[in-house]
Amino acid sequence: MTKWTAQDIGDQQGRTFVVTGANSGLGEVAARALGAAGAHVVLACRNVDKGRAVASAIGSNAEVRKLDLADLASVREFATGIDSLDVLVNNAGVMAVPLRRTADGFEMQIGTNHLGHFALTGLLIDKIADRVATMSSGLHQLGTIDLNDLNFEHRKYGRWPAYGQSKLANLLFTYELQRRLSAAGSPVKAVAAHPGYAATNLQGHTESVMDTVMGFANRVVAQSAEMGTLPMLYAATASGVVGGAYYGPDGFMEQRGHPKRVGSNAKSRDEEVAASLWDASEELTGVTYDFSRW
Repeated sequence: MTKWTAQDIGDQQGRTFVVTGANSGLGEVAARALGAAGAHVVLACRNVDKGRAVASAIGSNAEVRKLDLADLASVREFATGIDSLDVLVNNAGVMAVPLRRTADGFEMQIGTNHLGHFALTGLLIDKIADRVATMSSGLHQLGTIDLNDLNFEHRKYGRWPAYGQSKLANLLFTYELQRRLSAAGSPVKAVAAHPGYAATNLQGHTESVMDTVMGFANRVVAQSAEMGTLPMLYAATASGVVGGAYYGPDGFMEQRGHPKRVGSNAKSRDEEVAASLWDASEELTGVTYDFSRW
């Protein structure tokens, strides 16, 4: 693969992208790049004031709509307002936060990063024309799916294992979604990406000494948010993207560089766990996918 950059995004005029968490960080960079390529971009944001500032900078082809992935009522309300779209970019997320619960009682990281996006995708699936691109992380390697206690109601909470579980869930979801789309005869593709180590505000909300440590690393080690966004932009727009594939940086240990297809661990490829996680996610969110349009 050549050194793909945002300048290689094709003309996106006439296409609609929904980008979650587009008010800051990688989501903001992605929204700006898509808007510059001519796409109509829906910035799905919890903080609509910040979202409006980003949309204003993009121009008339951007709009902001309220979405709180930690509240299923908000997810349902948002989905009702979307008539059609080409690409859903599941970008928003929280990382290594203290133990908190969503509005529906889910542990915050699995609730926001996985269950919120699972519900959103399911509610929009019959409106999506092209693909679903979901942001995972190299730290999926830290995760284990505990189907008996996804929400840390009984086991001891660890912020990093919880983050790893949520990012592993993103991959299991992507691969299982692709299998189900393919079985239904759908042309829609499900793909995933990770940013490597990119400097964003994601690292500043752990409410621990790690905020200081990662803030220093952001300045010294991390690549820019613009570079970190490239794998997701590639996954969301490139014509050569393969359904069920995972994209990340091509540099040392996938920490930085230009997008390429990458691998993921054996846990992320466990089809039995993926199917069980899907069933659990439908039960927890109350969202059942309908593939009958194909």
